[in-house]
Amino acid sequence: MNAQTGISTVHLIGVGGAGMSVVAELLHARGCTVSGSDQNPSSVIDRLQAAGIDAYVGHDADRVPADATVVVSTAVRPTNPELVRATERGQSVIHRSQALAYAARGMRFVAVAGAHGKTTTSAMLTIALAEAGEDPSCAVGGIVPQFGTGAHLGGGDIFVAEADESDGSFLNYHPTVALVTNVEPDHLDHYGSTEAFEQAFVDFAHRIVAGGTLVCCAEDRGARALAQAARRDGITTLTYGRPEHCEAVPDVTITDVATTDHGSSAHLCGPDTLEATIRLAVVGDHNVLNAAGAWAAGCALGVDAGRLANGLSHFSSTGRRFELRGQVGSRRVIDDYAHHPTEVEAALRQARIVADGGEVTVVFQPHLLSRTRAFAQRFADALAHADHVVVTDIYPAREDPIEGVDSGLIVAHLPGAQWIPDMHEAARLAARQTGEHGIVMTMGAGSITQCADDVLDEWRNGDVQ
Repeated sequence: MNAQTGISTVHLIGVGGAGMSVVAELLHARGCTVSGSDQNPSSVIDRLQAAGIDAYVGHDADRVPADATVVVSTAVRPTNPELVRATERGQSVIHRSQALAYAARGMRFVAVAGAHGKTTTSAMLTIALAEAGEDPSCAVGGIVPQFGTGAHLGGGDIFVAEADESDGSFLNYHPTVALVTNVEPDHLDHYGSTEAFEQAFVDFAHRIVAGGTLVCCAEDRGARALAQAARRDGITTLTYGRPEHCEAVPDVTITDVATTDHGSSAHLCGPDTLEATIRLAVVGDHNVLNAAGAWAAGCALGVDAGRLANGLSHFSSTGRRFELRGQVGSRRVIDDYAHHPTEVEAALRQARIVADGGEVTVVFQPHLLSRTRAFAQRFADALAHADHVVVTDIYPAREDPIEGVDSGLIVAHLPGAQWIPDMHEAARLAARQTGEHGIVMTMGAGSITQCADDVLDEWRNGDVQ
């Protein structure tokens, strides 16, 4: 069977990944028989096993059920033994996004896309809808504390999903509402050019169902251009932003923005007398923008504006998004998934507010060689917002080595930054560099999240100079 006619048994290759594990949980909740494999052990594999999913470590062709629809992502190589076996048998092989669309069948689908901000925005919208009584389903690439997972199958008719533009797979969706946080060029290894990347978002907007709505952040040049193109093509469009940061007054205006080391607030005013004040438990102007996008999307679904605003106040964070991992005395270690220059700068600005005068040290693990090559200077500029910068070796993920591309490309643009290849050694150095009331941020989309304990251990051992 396939995603169009139905799935009863499914096997996911790379099930330990953030996006794949969410699909596994949702299909399991739908009543499918679910199995999956991943190269490395992880807490995600443990969680899936505890939920009753046959998740295991290592790729073993003999464990692929002969009657299963096999789900893959772009990261799965054609030589993977499980994929080879499925192909030899003539089994149905579909992309993760197709499986997710199947899990969301029959619901109003909200797809949240953008080079950055989509995980937080998706989670904000999910929590706001839940608190407003809509009981939504979701597929978010991070842990939503209220659910203990990024996947939830609710009883309502709304499904919120983080839509991945990295490989063009977001074009497999037909959303009722498409929310675009930004169209900032990334994943040029896949698209080949900025123009091709931007065209993919135009194509995405045209996937919206009849009567649906495109929601775009008017503060981002690319998203603003997308909104203008969509309107010309007759697509209902809502823009949002702070008027002073936009070329023209957006449909949803954000005013009276205030942010402290404890939270943020702002006033939102939209069309048709829509209006609300949001009070958030998270810090930073970027989170105010994320919340405004979520509010606008919820309003586009017809949910009460005041109830959405109240629901947003219940959002605390998602896993690996400015996540406090521990504290020793007055020093804190915070883990963050930021892996694009704009995200890195936003996270460090947030850290500055939270540190309230204390030092900010970042241990940054670049993600992907192609991204490092394309944005080395911009990464250096973003990392310069920290007092101390330690850069580890690049986490290559799906990529093969590229001659001449290493973390030295970033460090060369940032005097005072240090390149320490081993991430654990880098984390311990960062701990020693950070004084009282300081913050160490472990940052990146790869394995750097493992290093928060190195920082805490260094502090507990009393080795801080």
